[in-house]
Amino acid sequence: MKILVTGFEPFGQDTENASGAVVERLRGFEWDPGLEVVTSILPVTWSGSAPALLRAIETHRPNAVLALGEAGGRAAVTPERRARNIGHGRIPDNDGAPRPAAPLDEGPEFLESRIDPASLVAAIRSVSVPAEVSDDAGAFLCNAVYRALLHETNLPGTFIHVPAVRSQGSATVGRETDPDAASSSSTILTIDQLTDAVAASVKAVAELLRPAV
Repeated sequence: MKILVTGFEPFGQDTENASGAVVERLRGFEWDPGLEVVTSILPVTWSGSAPALLRAIETHRPNAVLALGEAGGRAAVTPERRARNIGHGRIPDNDGAPRPAAPLDEGPEFLESRIDPASLVAAIRSVSVPAEVSDDAGAFLCNAVYRALLHETNLPGTFIHVPAVRSQGSATVGRETDPDAASSSSTILTIDQLTDAVAASVKAVAELLRPAV
């Protein structure tokens, strides 16, 4: 069983991105026999993020994909139920490129997660990290990557938003998923807790996909 976990590079003036920090931590994990976890950090650009995801899938040939991003207005880890067919950059990406609101593809309004989000919530809560299912992945690059995963591949896959935790201070970006929400403080959760939550999610995905004996 090989599972690909992706996160994002830092965005704007911030030097950290919680999703990328979690991916870096996962690289040092020792997983159960029979489970291999591969990782990739995606650029925060409209031109590069979805293609980078698809290249990582082509390179690693995973059995499943768990994509991560940060949502600065949230205090819990939130597996996303669906991806919307809309892309909108409220502020420019890391290339300085804007994105007027427009559909991402010719598919339906929503594509549903191929991994049960409620199962992931249960796994995350089992390691004492707050979690809840989200029905809104926003319209920024997190949603665009999620949409590409579901529209361009047939792999079991889903997206998890983590709070925009910083090692010091508060995020100056990361609110693109929830533009009207307040920025996350570094005191909400720690990167260690977010890493535990994602590791538990990876193990839950492996269990869900493992053939019955």
